[in-house]
Amino acid sequence: MLMDMLNKLAMVAILGFVISSMLAQGAGFTVSQIFEPLRNRRMIARALLANFVLMPLGAFVLAKVLWLDEPFAAALLLLGCAAGAPFLPNLAELARGNLAFAVASMVMLMVLTIGYLPVVMPLVLPGVTVDAWNIARSLVLLMLLPLAAGLALKARYEDLAGRVKLLLDRISNVSLILVVVLITSLNIDKVLQVFGTRGILAGILLVALGLGIGWLLGGSDAGMRRVMALGTAQRNITAALVVASQSFSDPRVVVMVIVVAIVGLLMLMPLSRAMANR
Repeated sequence: MLMDMLNKLAMVAILGFVISSMLAQGAGFTVSQIFEPLRNRRMIARALLANFVLMPLGAFVLAKVLWLDEPFAAALLLLGCAAGAPFLPNLAELARGNLAFAVASMVMLMVLTIGYLPVVMPLVLPGVTVDAWNIARSLVLLMLLPLAAGLALKARYEDLAGRVKLLLDRISNVSLILVVVLITSLNIDKVLQVFGTRGILAGILLVALGLGIGWLLGGSDAGMRRVMALGTAQRNITAALVVASQSFSDPRVVVMVIVVAIVGLLMLMPLSRAMANR
């Protein structure tokens, strides 16, 4: 009974975090401010290279080098291919990165992931089929629509948007803390199952690889570089969970995705604060 209540609370916390953070980001920017960073073709090319070429390749190499069991290797490849993390704007804000670039790159990578996964996953994992509509539906409803609503509020009622954003930021921060605590505590048994399989090590190395790739490709501007590092390291867990639960019969694929999600948050949240203090 208690576990059911905690699971429902975790789902509410996740929904609350994603929706409130997207509303807050929309209420804090104009459309032109968000899409202005996308005119930087060099940075966009680097973001695409990092997230859709180097990270999938890195995940493939890690799976082979660490001799991961097939379900864990599949999950690592899935995470390597899933870009556009919903946590990126919050991490960028903690790190004092370029927040407009964080929102713009998140939206761009998220949209491209919807079309990328159905094409690439059957190539790297023969026999796997990916339903693009199921991925798109969850991402559009939970992320794009709230972001658009926030942008509309900002465009029509700027003063109200500023006041609402303060409340949404508080809700988002509290929800994020609840997400980390609840997901970690509820899935501790699943985390323990991965011990001895090199799965946790693979997750740590994947996050570290993303940080390194993003940092090296992030250019000379500190704010952009921080966003590139965090955005490449933090994978799109929402999309990965949708595919893992629908396209794989082995539950260990979902377990591995959850483990890497926990590892990523535990690594990147304190690291974001450390970046801000530099």
